[in-house]
Amino acid sequence: MSLRINDTIPDLTVETDHGTMSLHDFVGDHWAILFSHPKDFTPVCTTEFGAVAQLADEWEKRGTKVIGVSVDGEEDHKKWKADIETVAGTKAGFPIIADADLVLSKAFDMLPAEAYLPDGRTPADSATVRSVFIIGPDKKLKLSMTYPMTVGRNFAEVLRALDGLQTSASQGVATPANWNVGDDVIIPASVSDADATAKFGTFNKVLPYLRTAKLPS
Repeated sequence: MSLRINDTIPDLTVETDHGTMSLHDFVGDHWAILFSHPKDFTPVCTTEFGAVAQLADEWEKRGTKVIGVSVDGEEDHKKWKADIETVAGTKAGFPIIADADLVLSKAFDMLPAEAYLPDGRTPADSATVRSVFIIGPDKKLKLSMTYPMTVGRNFAEVLRALDGLQTSASQGVATPANWNVGDDVIIPASVSDADATAKFGTFNKVLPYLRTAKLPS
């Protein structure tokens, strides 16, 4: 079954290197990011997990929990953490889900229902398990991105997208291309000019359907 934007994520019970947990309990009333990997001890993924570890303060500032997933077992995850921390130069304090039975990978539509892990498998057998999912406090999927194995994910872009989602949710606005915190936002078409003036003060009408403004301080 496909998992699409604004669908509620499945409340799976998962095994991690931090113990057993429910996905919904993990999210709680926070934002959350689930980032997936096809295999432990692989080069691109190790750098990515390291990048996530280095951003611990940024996730905390945004009230966001992060959790990894790889289709290996928790004992492998615990050993891999040492390599991740060597690359990152800092502690990797987030949990990693052990998805050896592929239940989560299939539930999040990263693998087809008939997928299985053959003996002597390589990362190519689970290559599509390279996604980022941003989940809201309502347990609904807000954004997903999937990358090939050869291209490391840009976690600065994940942070930017998270900022955009949180700003949109809290302020009732949209964000334009290449938006960063502090830039002008887009006033939704459903807001009248009068209401836009009341909320934002002055605004810029670029086109009849495109109005931009600074967020009120």
